Amino acid sequence: MIAQLPSANTSTNTFVKERLAEYCIHLFMSEITNFNAVDPFAETGDDEQLQSYIHIRIQQRNGRKTLTTVQGLPTEYDQKRILKALKKDFACNGSIVKDEEHGEVIQLQGDQRVKVMEFLTGQLGLQKKSIKIHGF
Repeated sequence: MIAQLPSANTSTNTFVKERLAEYCIHLFMSEITNFNAVDPFAETGDDEQLQSYIHIRIQQRNGRKTLTTVQGLPTEYDQKRILKALKKDFACNGSIVKDEEHGEVIQLQGDQRVKVMEFLTGQLGLQKKSIKIHGF
């Protein structure tokens, strides 16, 4: 709030109030950064830095039953061999499902998200930052 100035002249008070309001607006606007300076969606030129993430998700089935899905594995890895190793290590059943949008997706019974991430980083040597775990 703007305090009432001790002057009897109302035009002076109005002028001071307007100047104070302009000054406050100027201070406020100077704090706002200019978002037009850099386009956040522009290409950065780091084409070799583009990486696709490996997504590990959990899906709820019936009651307490869950399903873990792994998608986005690099094509240089044989998914059938990976599935066989995962099934043997985790003592669970699994399959490979071909999806139009996501390609080949590995499905495993149970909540195996953390174990799959440890397997991918330990056995296959993938980086932890390229793996995203989704779910509750």
